[in-house]
Amino acid sequence: MKTTIKTLDYDKVMALPRPQYQKPRKPNLFWRTLIRILTIFGMMGSGFRYETEGFEKLKKGEPCLILMNHTCFLDMEIAYRILYPRAFNIVCSNDGFIGFFGLMEWLMRSIGCIPTQKFVTDLRLIQDMEYCFKTLGTSVLMYPEAGYSFDGRATTLPRKMGVLLKKFDVPVIMIETFGLFSRNPLYNELQIRKNSKVSAKAYVLYTRDEIHEKSVKELSDGIDAAFGFDHFKWQKEQGLQIDQPFRADGLDRILYKCAACGQEGKMRGKGTELSCGCCGKRWELTPLGQLNALEGETEFSHIPDWYTWEREEVQQEILDGKYLLDTDVQIAMQVDYKAIYMVGEGHLTHDRSGFTLTGCDGKLNYSQKPQSCYGLYADYYWYEIADCICIGDSEVHYFLFPKDTEISVAKIRLATEEMYKLYKARRLNAGN
Repeated sequence: MKTTIKTLDYDKVMALPRPQYQKPRKPNLFWRTLIRILTIFGMMGSGFRYETEGFEKLKKGEPCLILMNHTCFLDMEIAYRILYPRAFNIVCSNDGFIGFFGLMEWLMRSIGCIPTQKFVTDLRLIQDMEYCFKTLGTSVLMYPEAGYSFDGRATTLPRKMGVLLKKFDVPVIMIETFGLFSRNPLYNELQIRKNSKVSAKAYVLYTRDEIHEKSVKELSDGIDAAFGFDHFKWQKEQGLQIDQPFRADGLDRILYKCAACGQEGKMRGKGTELSCGCCGKRWELTPLGQLNALEGETEFSHIPDWYTWEREEVQQEILDGKYLLDTDVQIAMQVDYKAIYMVGEGHLTHDRSGFTLTGCDGKLNYSQKPQSCYGLYADYYWYEIADCICIGDSEVHYFLFPKDTEISVAKIRLATEEMYKLYKARRLNAGN
């Protein structure tokens, strides 16, 4: 999928008028029906089926908070297949509103989408969701992970979800998908594995009575448990054979550090193999989604275990004061819903003090502290441009494309998450 891209001087971008705030709209039956029909074509060949549980506990037309794991763009189509004709609004990243000279914003708002910023505390979003529940009488679909899964497990969830559930005081529905990650993992360069069938289970996670009865911690723990999935483990348990000859393409995007020699940036996923260009070690990605060393020890057969090890390595780098990202980047900006603006080149550093971005002939100087965000939006082949990360505030989003191809955006995301946790645990400043 592509978006509208324009090249514009930094000063001119900063001078553009910002979008005016608009309240969420209730999607009418026409739009709900049209999207439901279109899902037939979008999910053709997936063998989709689903089951529901506990929906009899809900009152007819009762607004609900709908939580769903985030794997790929088909998530929304699955939601419509399950929930139609229920009216629901959708919490959506604001870059999805860009394009077609403002028409995309009109369309997204018409179908009930609510724009928000990823991994940033957005008080207006909370107000918008309350407006949907209390005034529009609609449900709200939300992907609390805020970003697609890299390793088949949940992306870091926002804290204090239990507080929100108490505040909203509506039942909570959970939708979990199965087979969708195996069919279209983010790292695999947009290639579809057609031998993975897709299914989903939708169930009532909490009724209103349960929200009243449970503590904030119990509610938050229940959400964490609901997002405790592991798609690679599920694939193995199901005996699902993914035998496409390209199944390891791009696997180095998440497994960027060699488990044998420890070198970063030299891994390569291609065909059915993952290999290290430094020590030469090779692993096969089996049809069951497991790694098998072609010679010597298999350090990690389970991909999420390798990713966890990378996380631990990053945390130790941070604690030792050795973590540093220092790279030239191509800079894109979002300030409205008309386009993504390419404004030129810059330099990005990331260390224990956070992000610092400079560029555009000295006009741009932006800093972001580690405590400001619990996570980082990182994506592969973003809108078919390149791998990127996004930082910014309520006024501007900066989409940054590292020029050094050996840099892993997955590592930057891991470092951001770990710095936030260390800061909250008061270990980042202590340096121990």
